[in-house]
Amino acid sequence: MRSDISLHFSGKLQDGELERHGRYGCPGTGVQEGGGEATERMVTTRRQSMGMAAAKAKASPKKATAKATPKKKASSKTVSWSDTAGTGVQEGGFFRSLGALLLLLSTPPFTLALWSIFVQHGGSATSFALHLSDRKNWKPFLDSLPTLSWEATYYIAAFGAFQAALQLLVPGKEFVGPASPKGNRPVYKANGVESYLITLVAFFACWKYTSFEPARVYDQFGEMLNALNIFGNVLCLFLTVKGCYFPSSTDSGSTGSFLFDYFWGTELYPRIGKHFDIKQWTNCRMGLMGWSVLPLCFMAKQLEQTGTIANSMLICVILMNVYVFKFFLWETGYFCTMDIAHDRAGFYICWGCLVWVPSVYTSPALHLVHHPTELSTPVAAAIAGLGLLMIYINWAADEQRKIFRATGGKAKVWGREPKYIKATYKTAKGQTKTSLLLLSGWWGIARHFHYVPEILSSFFWTAPALFDHVMPYFYVIFLTILLFDRAFRDDARCAAKYGKYWDAYKKQVPYLFFPGF
Repeated sequence: MRSDISLHFSGKLQDGELERHGRYGCPGTGVQEGGGEATERMVTTRRQSMGMAAAKAKASPKKATAKATPKKKASSKTVSWSDTAGTGVQEGGFFRSLGALLLLLSTPPFTLALWSIFVQHGGSATSFALHLSDRKNWKPFLDSLPTLSWEATYYIAAFGAFQAALQLLVPGKEFVGPASPKGNRPVYKANGVESYLITLVAFFACWKYTSFEPARVYDQFGEMLNALNIFGNVLCLFLTVKGCYFPSSTDSGSTGSFLFDYFWGTELYPRIGKHFDIKQWTNCRMGLMGWSVLPLCFMAKQLEQTGTIANSMLICVILMNVYVFKFFLWETGYFCTMDIAHDRAGFYICWGCLVWVPSVYTSPALHLVHHPTELSTPVAAAIAGLGLLMIYINWAADEQRKIFRATGGKAKVWGREPKYIKATYKTAKGQTKTSLLLLSGWWGIARHFHYVPEILSSFFWTAPALFDHVMPYFYVIFLTILLFDRAFRDDARCAAKYGKYWDAYKKQVPYLFFPGF
């Protein structure tokens, strides 16, 4: 899952080097630092959350089985690489700040426009545009927009506090994240699955045994977006100041531009106290957990209005929740992705998870509230089955690489010994490090094949809306553009990082998304 709101901008980084991991890093990468230091592991003993030294692995990785592995000495085959390599983004400049400003100004009102299209115009962007094309409709339109309400604020505050409590109090294994540019290694409590299940139990218990009416969340959704917009921007201002004056780690600092600091963030791993990680809360617990609960509220609204739940709504909500559950199964892998290990805590990532995710990602279910289509049994079964299959393949690809990394390339892939290229490179500090580039399994099909089932997953939970309007597919279109752009940028980054090793890798896995493309 990404919360990115549009283009990717790279902030000015501190000295040091950042390893790329996970779904959005260099594809098929199993990183071994210094020729044998594991980059991620589960630990059960309590450790300090920042500045942890990596434990040395007891054995070196097996010799690469791919013929493309160069045979020269390590000293002559290393490649210098920095975190900004291959991004196409300079460290400063007018256009970077201008792009940030445009997103800061356009995305908050867009979330309300999207709400209006689905709630006031039946999902029709044409109706919305024609309505606003007549100036006499401007004032009535503005008067019809949601404002603020205590009820909406209460829902957000209660949900946020509940998720914070689960993040801190629910037991879970400790997970050590990848080394940051400054050498810090954050420690997380991996209790996402438990928190997800508790959240669902609490939701249905409150619905049945208390005065809570989930349909009211739909009624107050516009007001909730306003409250989230205000809270998100206040939080980003706090994080901007915190990263400059009282950061939680040495991975912090200003780019020299307050505007870009606010957009990109000034701190990589902001925390309140020692254990409460703000990005884990905004990204995983508010963004992703909210994505699971809001469609249930929209489903409750359809039930209130029609007295039944259409199978189109049921399929949409179930597929979304299966996807979110899959995310929490893989949450420790997410801690190693660009969202956490590279993107600083600013408007780009934190506002995106707090506002963009509930506004955009849930929009197919929001549309279905007033479009209770009953699909034929064969069509419903086909959509649900294909959606589940795509979610499984997406999970299987991520899990395959996660196990490959954790075992240093020693685990079998699809029942066979894995093929990989052992690549070495130099960091910005001149340190020599080693990565294993996986050539087997899902990662032998294409370098970014895992993006394909992710895009198709979103298509299948939107397909129950049928094709009367384009806007229910806005998230599918947004995700497709985002992941295609990211795939090309990831390739450029990895080419700059690994040099001739990446060239050898591309000869073994020549396709970017799927065979033939």
